[in-house]
Amino acid sequence: MLRHLVLRSGSALRPRPHPAPPPRPRPRTGFFGRNTSAAAAMPEINTQDLDEKQVQLLAEMCILIDQDDKRIGADTKKNCHLNENISKGLLHRAFSVFIFNTEGRLLLQQRSDAKITFPGCFTNTCCSHPLSNPTEVEEKDAVGVRRAAQRRLKEEFGIPVQQVPPEEMKYLTRIHYKAQSDGIWGEHEIDYIIFMQKDVTLSPDPNEIKSHCYVTKEELKDLLKKADNNQVKITPWFKLIADTFLFTWWDNLHNLKKFINHEKIYRM
Repeated sequence: MLRHLVLRSGSALRPRPHPAPPPRPRPRTGFFGRNTSAAAAMPEINTQDLDEKQVQLLAEMCILIDQDDKRIGADTKKNCHLNENISKGLLHRAFSVFIFNTEGRLLLQQRSDAKITFPGCFTNTCCSHPLSNPTEVEEKDAVGVRRAAQRRLKEEFGIPVQQVPPEEMKYLTRIHYKAQSDGIWGEHEIDYIIFMQKDVTLSPDPNEIKSHCYVTKEELKDLLKKADNNQVKITPWFKLIADTFLFTWWDNLHNLKKFINHEKIYRM
């Protein structure tokens, strides 16, 4: 698929494929995380055929929130991403990072095939969630979310933490969206949008990232067209952001202050 991502004469997306992670033994039983919310008993989902490392991550505790992003509790990543719970209103806090290099190109990743939600999809630099711990629940100036972004940039892309300090991350606004990955798994998040322009060192984890590339605006537009024609897959949150705000923000990388809105949550 990647070799067909030629975007225009003399220019092409050049995703850097990463070595496939070594085969991992499959867990004999599924992981059933403890639910700390007031929801009903969680359905028993068989995770035997899923990647072991990704299954282990399902034990992470996400921050449960209400429609106004007020913290109301915590629950496992597994429970937060089951469509059965999402349909009952379970909502958690998340973030999406967009890193641009000093040439103004946006760093994209293709999610690994091991990912439980939206495997193999192209998306923005990093998308994840803050954990329910004292470091990442801190809400003043979204410092907890920015710390979580620093952590995940290290875990996914291998970016040294000193290259992405939270104080250099620009938190713009929040979006609220819901999307199904398949019949079992999905997303329901209030997503903090974080921008950063900097040249960074990359050493991606192949269990997280299948390939990556830097793109210009025109190259991204061509990628979005290919996604519309089912030639490639992109994540739903990335498409929502790209179809609404991204290119305007991209045009103003050196003047993002006028787009900062920490009061509004855009319902997508």
